[in-house]
Amino acid sequence: MFQDKTLTCRDCGSEFIFSVSEQEFFAEKGFTNEPGRCPQCRAARKQQNSGGYGRINRPQREMHDAVCATCGIETQVPFRPSGERPVYCRDCFKKNSRY
Repeated sequence: MFQDKTLTCRDCGSEFIFSVSEQEFFAEKGFTNEPGRCPQCRAARKQQNSGGYGRINRPQREMHDAVCATCGIETQVPFRPSGERPVYCRDCFKKNSRY
């Protein structure tokens, strides 16, 4: 039913193969359009759209030192404590959280 197709990438203009297995996958997912970009340009675009950070490679948040208002242990939080409101360690926050 399916046969390998040679397509032209809309970004770089190179030719690439839209394989039988890829076509079967597209059909299984209900995709009606053929890919417009070669695998390299698709990967580059995906990287660009994620801001250079995939789910695994997100940049670390800046952490700030604090003292838990409940148990008194030193902890770190992802915001700069202002001193106006209590700050909790992870365990105390979980115990007191409604979420």
